[in-house]
Amino acid sequence: MRTEQKEYIILNVNGIDRKFTVGEDRSDVSPSETLAETLRQRLDLTAAKVSCDKGACGCCTVIVDGEATLSCSTLTVECDGKHVLTLEGLEDPVTGELDPIQQAFIDKTAFQCGYCTPGVIMTIKALLMKNSHPTEDELKEALSGNYCRCGSHHQVIDTVMELTGKEA
Repeated sequence: MRTEQKEYIILNVNGIDRKFTVGEDRSDVSPSETLAETLRQRLDLTAAKVSCDKGACGCCTVIVDGEATLSCSTLTVECDGKHVLTLEGLEDPVTGELDPIQQAFIDKTAFQCGYCTPGVIMTIKALLMKNSHPTEDELKEALSGNYCRCGSHHQVIDTVMELTGKEA
């Protein structure tokens, strides 16, 4: 009698290791399942939005091993052994304080409808993890993959430049 051995992957999501079985059973992560689907449907982490579902708008941006990553076009199985950070993981787990970027967005009202805001914040977080004092052009380049239908990009630029101690 032959028994099929299941393949597992482990993702560290917001500091917690998560183990998933890979396969075609209903409870398994399918090899074709996107990271956005896994985060939203399996882990109930819904900040990353699926808008275009083609990697064109940036609403689904999360950070994978320090890089801003479009979760709607990244397969979960590609993230085996990697660290995934979502907007929900930015809050300080001890104090409950928001990340300075999140707080600056609130203080300066750097959003309108808010749908794209999680992806924008995660893109900015990934940039600031590498370069804590980007130029305005570097910030604009980093945000070039994030689409805001409300047109709040100027507020975002001003807020981040002020946060990093530069004027826009």
